[in-house]
Amino acid sequence: MNKFIYKKSAGITALSASMTDFTYKKHAHQEYAIGVTLRGIQEYNLEGSLQLSHQNGVMLFNPEQAHDGMAHDRTGLDYVMLYIEPQFLLGVIEKKDFPRFSTPIVYDVRLEQRIVSLSDAILSGKDEALCSELFVALTDSLVQTKLSTDNKKENALIRKAKEILHANLEHVLKLDEISSELHLSKFQFIRLFKAHTGISPYQYFLNCKIERAKSLIEKNKDIYTAVAACGFVDLPHLNKHFKSVYGTTAFEYLSHIH
Repeated sequence: MNKFIYKKSAGITALSASMTDFTYKKHAHQEYAIGVTLRGIQEYNLEGSLQLSHQNGVMLFNPEQAHDGMAHDRTGLDYVMLYIEPQFLLGVIEKKDFPRFSTPIVYDVRLEQRIVSLSDAILSGKDEALCSELFVALTDSLVQTKLSTDNKKENALIRKAKEILHANLEHVLKLDEISSELHLSKFQFIRLFKAHTGISPYQYFLNCKIERAKSLIEKNKDIYTAVAACGFVDLPHLNKHFKSVYGTTAFEYLSHIH
């Protein structure tokens, strides 16, 4: 059985997930994603390396780190995840530069407990003030355990390519036009982009469309606005791609956070 429940509070989205035969399509989030494996083993590929998060493992994803995800075996797994906007995290930890997690999986009891406490509070609908206090405690653990390092400078061409992609999410992806603007051949651009991001330009573009749709659903509480604004053919088209990244359809996601 596969079950995905999302709730949002204090600027943070929490996910409670149980899965057996579901597989996440390769994707990346704009947010930081921090979670704990509660039961079973979470298996995923991250930047070319196979990762296995066993019970009590703390999973740390940087923004735009491409990964997939599945249960390691037929017994399935349960886990919780927190999604945090980069600017929001930066403000709370009071740093000038965005941190970057250098280790994808750690086993730290205090950090694990604080992630679980915050996710439980959000998912059970506790007061936003309490959730904010629990988030501060979590960020203190992240800083104290020195899990973060300075962010790497992004390649200028890749940064420009991402800007172009983000500016045209409502349109059809035109690789020839983008590569021409970057003074590269289409195939040079595809290879360069994938080498730097771990994901193809098309996958990144589609992923960004889904992420924008998610943001619009949260903001407007309306899925059809998201369909039109993000260039999806219709609601089933959005639902299909939304589920491959979030485990639930756009309609189901709206019912969770509404």
